[in-house]
Amino acid sequence: MISREIFIRLKIVNRKKWIPFFVVSVCLAISAFYELVEWWVAIFGGSASNDFIGSQGDVWDTQEDMLFALIGAAYALLFLSYFS
Repeated sequence: MISREIFIRLKIVNRKKWIPFFVVSVCLAISAFYELVEWWVAIFGGSASNDFIGSQGDVWDTQEDMLFALIGAAYALLFLSYFS
């Protein structure tokens, strides 16, 4: 919702129909960046990286995290945009 408010208040996007697309894109970009940070920690952190990542051996952890970021962004846009 923060990125949505930034787009609206700073008038970054002139057409209102594009705002949801850009909001979801920003949320997915943040999620992807965090997953890259997790990957870098796994490469350079050695055995201590398991405590940071916390995937418990789930090979689909990165994809699940990004899917839930997408679902959360879409849910917030659908159900919380009405109140602002």
